[in-house]
Amino acid sequence: MSDLLLDTQALLWWLADDSRLPGSARDLIAEPGNLPVFSAASAWEISIKAALGKLDVPDDWPDAARADGFGELSIHVEHARLAGRLDWNHRDPFDRMLVAQALTEGVTLITGDARIREFAVPSAW
Repeated sequence: MSDLLLDTQALLWWLADDSRLPGSARDLIAEPGNLPVFSAASAWEISIKAALGKLDVPDDWPDAARADGFGELSIHVEHARLAGRLDWNHRDPFDRMLVAQALTEGVTLITGDARIREFAVPSAW
């Protein structure tokens, strides 16, 4: 069994059944032996973007993710410490947190973000 941490875009595309989520990523997420999870950082990012009018997402999206078998990953002190110490010139705090969580938890990050995939973090797309 493998845990898969979805970045915010992959999570939203999964929930919307958006064709921009590649079949390979979709297959990994749907594979019965894998446990997909979403981060509290993604919930924070989605809430901010929705409040700013930059994102239209149903309020019950976490329930939809849970219904699809997703687990939740809280932000812990070790995640935050690593996110701040990453030797990586990427200023997006949400991306930095997702990378730190993937590294700390030993999970594969599902992301289409080329900048994230350049970092030494297990990833798939």
